[in-house]
Amino acid sequence: MSSGQPPDALVVDIQVVPRASRTVVGGMTGDRLRVAVSAPPVDGAANAAVIQALADAFGVPRRAIEILRGETGRRKTVRITGGSAETLERLRRR
Repeated sequence: MSSGQPPDALVVDIQVVPRASRTVVGGMTGDRLRVAVSAPPVDGAANAAVIQALADAFGVPRRAIEILRGETGRRKTVRITGGSAETLERLRRR
């Protein structure tokens, strides 16, 4: 693969909603997968919560999730190694 991505990796654009009442992965905000987390966007707490939520939703370990872009913003691009496209489509339709 010439892009440098592992063959089983998904690159997903997400929209983070910090300080939500509960953690939910699913649905779309524009063209981005919505990830709501209860953690505030302080000292990396929201990023850690996003990584955990995505790992749980895709059934992969936390180390399989990497934030590629948007470390300090609500709009992020993540790489999910070992995540399935079927799971992604199911989450998008929530």
